[in-house]
Amino acid sequence: ITADVQGVSPQELYAAVMELDREAKASMSIFDPGSLLSRLNRNETDSVDRHIAFNLHLADSIGALSGGRYDVTVKPLVEAWGFAGRQAERHPDVDSILAFVGREKVRVEEGRLVKADPRVQLDFNSIAKGYTVDLVAALMERCGAKNYLVEIGGECRCQGVSSKGIPWRIGIETPFDGNMSDGAYLTGRIRMSEGGLATSGNYRRFYRDAAGNKISHTIDPTTGRSVTSRLLSATVVADNCAEADAMATMYLSLGANKAIALSRKIPDAKVYFILDDGKDGYEIYCSPAMQEMMIPE
Repeated sequence: ITADVQGVSPQELYAAVMELDREAKASMSIFDPGSLLSRLNRNETDSVDRHIAFNLHLADSIGALSGGRYDVTVKPLVEAWGFAGRQAERHPDVDSILAFVGREKVRVEEGRLVKADPRVQLDFNSIAKGYTVDLVAALMERCGAKNYLVEIGGECRCQGVSSKGIPWRIGIETPFDGNMSDGAYLTGRIRMSEGGLATSGNYRRFYRDAAGNKISHTIDPTTGRSVTSRLLSATVVADNCAEADAMATMYLSLGANKAIALSRKIPDAKVYFILDDGKDGYEIYCSPAMQEMMIPE
């Protein structure tokens, strides 16, 4: 976090940020068995909080935009394929799991989660990090910051300018398999003075099955299977980071051609897609609105 906060000590700010992080994880973590989301998934409660209600509503709008390719009821599939803290099943029974996957199978009524099937489970990993970035950004603004950059695990929200008096500069990582370098390899850089940015890719969280096939953490909820396409990473700029986070996952789940086609239908879409060119190199699709934000190399 970089911010020009007023009247708050670094220690106080750190404590406030840690409390927000704790609150978000206590609500939405699928890895904490005591979180509200975990208890909802186990049907131990049906009461939702403001965080879960907000993200379900946002997920609905993005799910509709994607024709169902973005869906937060995907958790049983993610779990079966080994990306929710459990060992992957050798041969997941995808068809039986799909019977209780689908956003139409769950709704919120008067603060209560209503499931069409008790086996329906929610997974907010595609949106919760971006949403937490937004919570921290709102804290910066309450503390009087006019200029700030909040970044959590590659998801960003910014406002104003850096200490050099110029727009914030944010890098887009090169998506080669296993790249854990934290910014050492970049394909492009963006200027930003407001809004949220997120990147979704399949170059960190994946494994190979016994036949050598790449199994990525992005699961298509319409087929129940890992998404395989030449779209390696999708970077999105939006008004807030939660939306950017979910949209980036949505584009990745669509695959290259459908992602590009959908982005072209969205007015002023800000997207940067890195694709496999089939020749051990990369191909870039950058929307016109995003091109205006790129820093020339």
